Amino acid sequence: MPSHILDSLVLKDLYGTEEMRGVFDDLSVLQSWLDVEVALAYAEADIGIVPMYAADEISLRARAETLDTGRIKLLVDQTVHPIVPLIRVLQDACDGDAGEYIHWGATTQDITDTGMVLQIKQAITIFEVRIRNLTDVLKVLAGRYRDTPMAGRTHGQQALPTTFGFKVAIWLSEVLRHQERLAQCKVRVLVGQFGGAVGTLASVARHGLAIQTGMMARLNLRKPDLPWHNSRDNIAEFCAVLSMISATMGKIAQEIINLQRTEVGEVEEPFNVGKVGSSTMPHKRNPMLCEAAVALARLVARNMPVALDAMIQTHERDWIGDHLEWALVPEICIMCDGALSLTTRVLGGVQVYPEQMQRNLDRLGGLMLSEAVMLALAAKIGRQTAHDIVYECSMKTIEEKKSFRQTLAAHPTVKVNLSISEIEQLLDPAQYTGLASYYVDQVISS
Repeated sequence: MPSHILDSLVLKDLYGTEEMRGVFDDLSVLQSWLDVEVALAYAEADIGIVPMYAADEISLRARAETLDTGRIKLLVDQTVHPIVPLIRVLQDACDGDAGEYIHWGATTQDITDTGMVLQIKQAITIFEVRIRNLTDVLKVLAGRYRDTPMAGRTHGQQALPTTFGFKVAIWLSEVLRHQERLAQCKVRVLVGQFGGAVGTLASVARHGLAIQTGMMARLNLRKPDLPWHNSRDNIAEFCAVLSMISATMGKIAQEIINLQRTEVGEVEEPFNVGKVGSSTMPHKRNPMLCEAAVALARLVARNMPVALDAMIQTHERDWIGDHLEWALVPEICIMCDGALSLTTRVLGGVQVYPEQMQRNLDRLGGLMLSEAVMLALAAKIGRQTAHDIVYECSMKTIEEKKSFRQTLAAHPTVKVNLSISEIEQLLDPAQYTGLASYYVDQVISS
């Protein structure tokens, strides 16, 4: 039975998707290593180091699903080594002497590093699709609520009016930057590894660069400038991009949680009959999808320091960093994918309540527009004086529980400089959303 939440029979789909788990399951790991061994054999066969018949036989037998994985596991336990057991089992599966040519000139980390990069490449393809789907959803949502006024909040308090479309456009802009980061990091991350024992390719020095070139061409990976056994900044960068993507998902989900609070009630994550919020309170409609997304974002963030730890290497290499990354990369990919999928699901069916947004805009009785009143008054009596007067009126409104309109209209200086109709216009939230709609259009069209 699984013992990790990512593979839990009952909870795994709250933490990731089947598609991303498939990239990192046991057979996929073994197959990625086998693919590297095959590419190596063919690259060496092309220049005559390995017989072509041997490369063909190695390729034919290098299928994880047909190899004896039980024996591989037993040999790993005996050897405390990941690749030697794979080589032995693959060798036994090959006819004739073809198995003698497996792993020629390579070191274990050449295989495991390049295999991991192949898996990261698959993961990036999934992430690219996820992000495109999310941006499509966000563009629709931002456009639909482009002009829907709501309370903007700072420090947890109502501040000035904004629009829900503008809030969504900020999310969209952030996601678009992550899309760019993911694309940009590929040139540094999707790089294969072939360096031999200490990275110098001493065992095949005469043909080392040719082997490396042919090997990476077959794997469709970039050729390294030099072997990167003890340089893990590429993996750390990839993890950092995923951490930022996850953090944005957490921010979006946390905002929906806050806006779904009973006392706010402006949006709600998707609800369907049968979705249960509480085992004891039947009325509850809890934001449980959003809560899962926030939890995943926090878990990914906690994993990021491990990627930095893996950068601290001893001499030419050791296995400490490898052990860290073998655990880290699958977890961070699966959890980030889970956060993306959950957030897209939420935003694709989010319920938006403009009427409640309007009610909340009116909760302060006009006080939210104090800046608009102050600036209109400032044009006639000066900013600092206007600030003091509007401050006085604001505090009086709060303490005496009056409407802001009444307090302003009763103040002698305000009365002289602003008419009742001017005050009414200044206190209309829909007229004070600034460039919100313009920015929505700009981001949607980008």
